[in-house]
Amino acid sequence: MRRVRFAPSPTGTLHIGNALSAVANRGLGEWMLLRIDDTDPARNVPGGEDAIVEDLRWLGVEWDEGPARQSKRAERHREAAEQLGVTRFEGVTLLREDGSPTYQLATVVDDVDFGITHVVRGNDHRPNEALHRRLHEALGTEPPEYVHHGLILGDDGKKLSKRAEGATVASLRKAGIPAEAVRAYLQELGIPRHDVHLDLARVRRLAVEAIERLSDEELAARAGAGVAYAPLMRGARDLNEAREFARQVAEPEPVAVDDAETLERFEELVDLPPRELVRELKAAGGDLKTLRLALTGREKGPELRAILEALPKEEALARVRRSRGLP
Repeated sequence: MRRVRFAPSPTGTLHIGNALSAVANRGLGEWMLLRIDDTDPARNVPGGEDAIVEDLRWLGVEWDEGPARQSKRAERHREAAEQLGVTRFEGVTLLREDGSPTYQLATVVDDVDFGITHVVRGNDHRPNEALHRRLHEALGTEPPEYVHHGLILGDDGKKLSKRAEGATVASLRKAGIPAEAVRAYLQELGIPRHDVHLDLARVRRLAVEAIERLSDEELAARAGAGVAYAPLMRGARDLNEAREFARQVAEPEPVAVDDAETLERFEELVDLPPRELVRELKAAGGDLKTLRLALTGREKGPELRAILEALPKEEALARVRRSRGLP
């Protein structure tokens, strides 16, 4: 059985590169440990572990054991150092002056104790491999198979800052990108041998596809809107836009429209199915922007056909009449 671990430090929301490691480990491993590498108190952020757990659950990445905090296993790490008979190994500190273990010792000991067979992590950890192998040898244990993947970089080819657009799972969630789209993007990357550039355009295309696949009920729930508005939300590029599309129809802005000819023609055609109505109105020279404005109070938004499908005929007529100043 392939036993893997995802071992982030509790520094807050997951960087997209760390999320890649999580998805890659879950894809490879038949059993996965969620380990929190909190051996460096200076890097730990209050609530950092909770943010990681929330991000993983949102992505749909499940684990079989954990969260296991390295800080809770310090005594076991010190036992391993005593077995080695040193507090430094090949010039690398294993135990600090206060007796607390460092990452290098803790990660090897934990990989042993949890039976980790494969370690999938970013190329920034590649320099640690040789040391970790030698520590395993010194402890008389079998090292796991190490797999290093390329990093996700910014457009400038440099390390992607957490402040950059789309660089964290939380920022993508806040932008309304469905979790399915983020995970699909990471699964497409797989375990890249070389560094890759974050492709937000691809993420957004996957977001549109994910929204299209959601059931009406699920889409409405995620957008916080009524199920009746699901059809008009399907043209949205993200869940935030879907929510705005629903709001435009549910909460129209008051507006005065002076294109009586277009609106009178609409009233004549109102009994037609929405798609046919739009086609006939356009063929008759009607201004579709005028009708949208009358129905929502806005010049841009979801497709006019979808707006008409979401509105009962009586409500659409009432809005058109109000926009003309009629009772």
